[in-house]
Amino acid sequence: MPLKKKITASSIKQFSVEDKRINDTEIHGFHARISATGRIVYYLYYRHDGKQVNYKLGTAHDLTPAQARDLAKQKAGDVAKGNNVHDERKQARQESQRRKHLKLPVYLDERYLPYLQTRNPKTAQRIVNHIKSRFAFLMDKELDQITAWEVEKWRSEQRKKGKAASTINHSVNSLKGALSRAVEWGLIESHELTKVKAIKADNTRLRYLTDMEEKRLRHAIKHRDQDIRLARRSANEHRAIRNYSLYPCLDDVTFVDYVEPLILLAINTGLRRGELLSLEWRDIYFSERYLQVRGGNAKSKEGRIVPLNNEAYDTLASWREQNPEATYLFEGKNGQPLTDVKKPWGTVLGLANIEGFNFHDLRHHFASKLVMAGVDLNTVRELLGHADLKMTLRYAHLAPEHKAAAVSLIGKR
Repeated sequence: MPLKKKITASSIKQFSVEDKRINDTEIHGFHARISATGRIVYYLYYRHDGKQVNYKLGTAHDLTPAQARDLAKQKAGDVAKGNNVHDERKQARQESQRRKHLKLPVYLDERYLPYLQTRNPKTAQRIVNHIKSRFAFLMDKELDQITAWEVEKWRSEQRKKGKAASTINHSVNSLKGALSRAVEWGLIESHELTKVKAIKADNTRLRYLTDMEEKRLRHAIKHRDQDIRLARRSANEHRAIRNYSLYPCLDDVTFVDYVEPLILLAINTGLRRGELLSLEWRDIYFSERYLQVRGGNAKSKEGRIVPLNNEAYDTLASWREQNPEATYLFEGKNGQPLTDVKKPWGTVLGLANIEGFNFHDLRHHFASKLVMAGVDLNTVRELLGHADLKMTLRYAHLAPEHKAAAVSLIGKR
């Protein structure tokens, strides 16, 4: 008799040749088979027009149990709509035969990008551009010609350049995801990147500003603002002499552009860059003095409320006064939210003479200041939007007085 249990990493790890088959207890028809050699394959059994179909989802070599489960749910949903996913795969394979020499950039633009756009339109183009940029040396390759050796060689070069393990892993996983989808669609039989294991990353890096660095950063922001104001005055003097229309004067506004309010809000709220850039003015509650991070814009997919301190409140009030018609807090010229702030951020860091500090580190800076001020870690966790306390515990060493107080409890007579 086949085993009946939920197919998970644990149950697959315990799966033996003698068991032969596991039927999932949650998704009807989802099952795994193991051969005499120990090869595990995931399937979805279903009926279509009275015929029995056993649809191969993929091998345990190419799919994790969680990925197989997600794929089984997706295909079961397609079957429920009346689709014969087995025939669709056959058609995809026939198409792959017709397009035997499908190259990576063509696949990314014509197949993968439209798929990503159905999942998350905001990030779809960014993911494709990221793959093209990081793996430009693969852009003349056909899908089934991409080897693990080439990617390992690239990865080694990136490490020599000092790239962080997490950054490299993100790039490799992006490419893996694209190729795994091509396997699922029957465009290629398999890919070699399953052999490329993730680099074990040290996620304990905590970079926050010293008091002196924060002073230099704030001074640099004002320095940049003044440079822009002077440049605007000079440009308008030049245009006035030639009877050209003048640019808007920047002498009478609090902020010359979005950079200062963006950085000040990051320092005082600890929001991630993506959360900041996704904020709309409807998410700011001035009368109650808080902002709302919507679940769809949060990494954890759970919304949260972040109170506004005086500096954050005053910054937003002034910025709103300058942008009364805007939808997003930080908009580009097309009325869409900004997506990249690397250039102005790099300018500010250069003026402040601060090295080894990323925009994301402003989030660490916010958390570190809270912990050093005596705020308990669970409150810090809630403000940061961490799913559990594990990530927040990285800041625990910044509150040694709490540990000292705890130990002193057992020293009392």
